[in-house]
Amino acid sequence: MKKLCGFTLIELMVVILIVGVLAAAAVPLMRGRIDRSKWTEANAGAGAIRTAMKTYLMETGNIVTGSLTNASVQQALEIQSGDLTGSYFVAADYNIDSVNANGIAVITITGSQSNAPSGSKTLALDGTFE
Repeated sequence: MKKLCGFTLIELMVVILIVGVLAAAAVPLMRGRIDRSKWTEANAGAGAIRTAMKTYLMETGNIVTGSLTNASVQQALEIQSGDLTGSYFVAADYNIDSVNANGIAVITITGSQSNAPSGSKTLALDGTFE
């Protein structure tokens, strides 16, 4: 008679339990990384606005503040709403709060799209994005 080789039910259940514990620990960690990567898109858009603001100040000596939905702000910075449309953020999500004498803008971003991360972040004068 030939002896069957294989795993017992207990061994299979232990493996399933280990996989379940690992998955339960990994999902929250991955969720945080997904949100962080979404905010990277917003940071890039804010950087483009900041560069446009510096250029505008150097060319005209003036500053502009306000929402990027404002046509006069878009025209001054030569930014069209489509320029800031990404997978998670649109032009309406960006607001220029203030601009210092060097043309460095403080920009607040609040996601309005259904797939955008929740909350708001600000690109501060010192370059931090929190």
